[in-house]
Amino acid sequence: MTAKKTARDAQSRAWQRMLSGRRLDLLDPSPLDIEIADIAHGLARVARWNGQTTGAHIFSVAQHTLLVETVMRHEMPGVDQRMRLAALLHDAPEYVIGDMISPFKAVLDGHYKAVEKRLLGAIHIRFGLPPELPEEITQAIKAADRGAAYLEATELAGFSESEARRLFGKDPGLADSVRRDYLTPWTAARAEKQFLERFDAVFA
Repeated sequence: MTAKKTARDAQSRAWQRMLSGRRLDLLDPSPLDIEIADIAHGLARVARWNGQTTGAHIFSVAQHTLLVETVMRHEMPGVDQRMRLAALLHDAPEYVIGDMISPFKAVLDGHYKAVEKRLLGAIHIRFGLPPELPEEITQAIKAADRGAAYLEATELAGFSESEARRLFGKDPGLADSVRRDYLTPWTAARAEKQFLERFDAVFA
C-alpha cells in the first residue's frame, strides 16, 4: 500500500472501532452496530462542561444522563419506562462524538447536529424507540435536561444562581440526599456500572 493511498483512506474513514468489536459508521450508523456496553463505557469517560468542574473526578455524561432521568421522575411522577429510557439515552451519541459545549455547537452551525441526529435515531431504533420522539416527550426531556444543567452549573461548574436561572431556568428541587449523590462526581467505573443498571431497569 502506498503512502498516498494510506493518507486517502485515513481522510475518508468515518467510522470508529468499539471495544465490543463493532465498527460504527458516523455518517450512516446502523442500529446493528450499537451496543449498550459501548455506550455506557464511552459516556462514563466523557466529561461534561469540558472538564471545568470541581471534584476529584470528571462529571461524566453517563452521570449527567442519570441525573436527567432522576429530574424527570421528580417532575413527572409515574412517568412511563419508555420516556425514562429516552431520557437516559438523550445524550447517547456523545459516546462517539464527545460532549461539545453549546457555544461551540453554534460555531459549527448545523453539521454537528446532523451527525448527532443520525446517531440518536439509530440508537433509538436499536432499543425499541421511534427514530424521532413525539414532541411532548422531547420537550419533557429538554426540561429535565435544563434542570440537571442548573444543578451542575451551580454545584460543580462555578455559575452563580442568577446566571444559571437566566441560562437554564429554575432549580428542580431534588431532595438533598439525592442532590448530594448525583452531584458528587463518580469514578468512571461507578458511572458505567450505574448507567448499565438503570438501563436494565428501564429497558426490561
